[in-house]
Amino acid sequence: MTTLEDITARALRGIPATVEEAAALNDRYTTDELCDAADNVRTARTGNDIDTCSIVNARSGRCPEDCKWCAQSAHHKTGIDEYDIIPEKELLESLKSNTDRGVRRFSLVTSGRRVSSAQIDRFCNLYRLARSKSSINLCASMGLLGKEELQKLRDAGVKRYHCNLETSSSYFPNLCTTHTHADKLRTIAAAIEVGMEVCSGGIIGMGESMTQRLELAQEARQAGAVSIPINILQPIKGTPLENQQLISEDEVARTVALMRFVAPDCTLRFAGGRARLSKATTERILRGGMNGALVGDMLTTIGNNIDQDYKMFKDNGFTVAGQ
Repeated sequence: MTTLEDITARALRGIPATVEEAAALNDRYTTDELCDAADNVRTARTGNDIDTCSIVNARSGRCPEDCKWCAQSAHHKTGIDEYDIIPEKELLESLKSNTDRGVRRFSLVTSGRRVSSAQIDRFCNLYRLARSKSSINLCASMGLLGKEELQKLRDAGVKRYHCNLETSSSYFPNLCTTHTHADKLRTIAAAIEVGMEVCSGGIIGMGESMTQRLELAQEARQAGAVSIPINILQPIKGTPLENQQLISEDEVARTVALMRFVAPDCTLRFAGGRARLSKATTERILRGGMNGALVGDMLTTIGNNIDQDYKMFKDNGFTVAGQ
């Protein structure tokens, strides 16, 4: 039987564990044992730099997709704000705030299946404006785009494209019926083809198994993702998952640690939902395989104070660019 020591030794050399190997560890080791080993892998493979990013809700609501977790779906009644495109003034204010605080990456995120070909030029103009005002790395999350639209974004200065797989391919049909995992993989492949990096992760705590969470990490890594955001479900009133039982803080920590063995060289990124975690658990995760963070407000939920985050990152041994 493959031991934690065996898997750690391989991961230290950049060799990923299989889903089956990592899942087996969950039944045999304590949370601290898993987190300590995962942190050794993180330190060896990605160092002590924490990769920070921030997002802006650039188009909100009225999404035709039926994703069960999402407040922005037109299928659910959640009472969120709806608007077509972020005003230029608001974009520039957010851009300046994040640039001044040394945040490394800045992304516009839109609701909907995809940004239309007719509207993509408007967003490209916003990106050109952003690029003229700041040296921050620009990212985009605009749905199931094709190669032509992705090339336009790349030419406008977008370096990284975000397209979450959301959950494993085996569990995805339980949560969404209006598009498929394969649709997402096609967009990811097209983004890579035009020269972008890819950020792709998902949400844990939607009823999936630990094995399926690890399948998500493996599928994202195999698709070419360099960054894997890990969101923790915050059930939103009005969505089909509003009564979903929360997974425990211990399970969150174990999930992150096990994902590190499956994706030793990727950025594992704290994303939405971490505000509900205790400080002790958050710090255990930061010293348990995590090496990236989404900072500031999220899309439709409250985020975290950037200055408090930076202090916590530094207190746990990380360096923060620009600080």
